[in-house]
Amino acid sequence: MNESMQDHVLLVPFAPPPETWEADTSDDPFFELDEPVILEARPGFLRRIARGIGSVCEWLFGAFALVLGLAILSAIPVLQLLGFGYLLEAGGRVARSGRLRDGFIGYRKAAKVGRIVIGCGLMILPLQLISSLATDAAIINPGGRVASGWRTALIVITVLAFLHISIACARGGRLRYFLWPFTNPFWLVRQLRAGGFYRSARDGVWDFVAALRLPYYFRLGLLGYVGTLAWLVVPVTLLAAGRRVAILGFLGALLLAIVSPALLFLQMRFVVQNRFGAMFEFREVRRDFQRAPWAFAFAFFITALFAVPLYLLKIEMIPRETAWLPALVFLAFIFPARLLAGWSFSRSQRHEQPRHWFFRWTGRLALVPFAMAYVLIVFITQFTAWHGFWSLYEQHAFMLPVPFVSM
Repeated sequence: MNESMQDHVLLVPFAPPPETWEADTSDDPFFELDEPVILEARPGFLRRIARGIGSVCEWLFGAFALVLGLAILSAIPVLQLLGFGYLLEAGGRVARSGRLRDGFIGYRKAAKVGRIVIGCGLMILPLQLISSLATDAAIINPGGRVASGWRTALIVITVLAFLHISIACARGGRLRYFLWPFTNPFWLVRQLRAGGFYRSARDGVWDFVAALRLPYYFRLGLLGYVGTLAWLVVPVTLLAAGRRVAILGFLGALLLAIVSPALLFLQMRFVVQNRFGAMFEFREVRRDFQRAPWAFAFAFFITALFAVPLYLLKIEMIPRETAWLPALVFLAFIFPARLLAGWSFSRSQRHEQPRHWFFRWTGRLALVPFAMAYVLIVFITQFTAWHGFWSLYEQHAFMLPVPFVSM
């Protein structure tokens, strides 16, 4: 092998490829990055922070609007079943996944509805003022020019406000569309020129309403109500009869102490399996308890404990127009307890074998004083609540949608 061939053999393995030559220029101390790259990185980082803050604010506002909306539903007969179904579904989703965050359902939709309600309320304020002035003018000088002028102004502004609210809702219902009306007509003209405005608006409203799944929540609440009442009607009736026949009251208290811990998780089983017959599978719930005894005991303790303040609201009769206030307290206590019940049920589904006998028996022993204390509190409420022995049927711990029907 001659010298030129040796040089060739020695140099080829160490020769960097052309891509490396290009890449190596980045290590050059005199290499400078283009200034636009640096300028573009900073706004992206700030934009991500702004989006994160906006997302958190939207979540908080949506959670507040959701709880307030459920509180209003809980104070309205029949519609209470929607709130009951929502709470059951929230616990059921946590039971399926084991994550507490999965129980917060539809907060973004609630935020959108809340923004629309606030925007509509702000637009109605001028109408209320003009309506008051028109009424005063009609009282002072009926049929006069001033009263006629205010009446005409009220009609015109009502029509304009209706159009403005309709366009703002069609654009997405953001507050800026309500507060800054000058861009709405131009947007409407562009949409009309493009064509298909009515069809897209109709489909958007339909998709939004369908995404709320109101028939599903109503059906879930109705079946859950029927199944829960079927478990409670006999023990509670016997407990109420104990005012005259003591032995019946004792028997009712014993049955309620046995049923109440299992009923909390029978509801979870019903939602998870989406099967009404699951509400009556008492033996299956006992097997679930054996796989997570202390989780079940802790969830029942918190649920029973959080139901106690709700009975205190029944000492005095609450006016009908403020019935949503105790309903708000009801949700503030029961919603976290329902998520915890779903979490404990999910723990039992993750274990195939029962826990050690020590945990099973200590869990049962812990349930006994919790259940007896809950029964005692329920029994006392018939003497302190405004509705007397009918309050025994207002089982807040199991979310029966009856606590505020008659207010």
